Amino acid sequence: MRTFKLQAQVTIDGFMGGPDGEMDWLTFDWSPDLKAHVGAMTEAADLMVLGRNLADGFIPAWEARPAGESDKAIDWMIDTPKVIVSTTLTEPPRPNTTIATDVVATVKELKARDGGDIITYGGATLVHALIANDLLDELHLFVNPVAIGKGLPVFPGAEAAQRFELLSAKAFECGVAELVYAPKR
Repeated sequence: MRTFKLQAQVTIDGFMGGPDGEMDWLTFDWSPDLKAHVGAMTEAADLMVLGRNLADGFIPAWEARPAGESDKAIDWMIDTPKVIVSTTLTEPPRPNTTIATDVVATVKELKARDGGDIITYGGATLVHALIANDLLDELHLFVNPVAIGKGLPVFPGAEAAQRFELLSAKAFECGVAELVYAPKR
């Protein structure tokens, strides 16, 4: 069975976006050690699952790089097949994408296929559904050295306590720290 990983940028107070999804708090000047770490993590994945809003913002940005410019990370983002979870889209909006309306059934089917890791970056609605339905195998929380006080929480009002096991913790030169958790099942 494939491993489904969340890679999320978060604040130290547990938000993955500002109240309106703002990301201006992110540490944009990643140190070489963080770039290498994230690069190695993505190399193991051969499928991406994205929420519609995130796909609408990120995919065109990845594709908009200047002609002839090559970046291994951006090339991977563009070339990797993507499943966009949406209840409103009926047709794939970009090349190399498919649409899924039922996140639970889709993720279970994707995890049962042969292949490499599956990775998601969100958005918030998708992450909340994945956590609530216990569909993630690893949560890679990249904690940025900033508190914003309010916003889109990683874990919104759960019905019951959710337990996780710490798999690893790593600090990077730019001040970001990665905490990797697995759900206790």
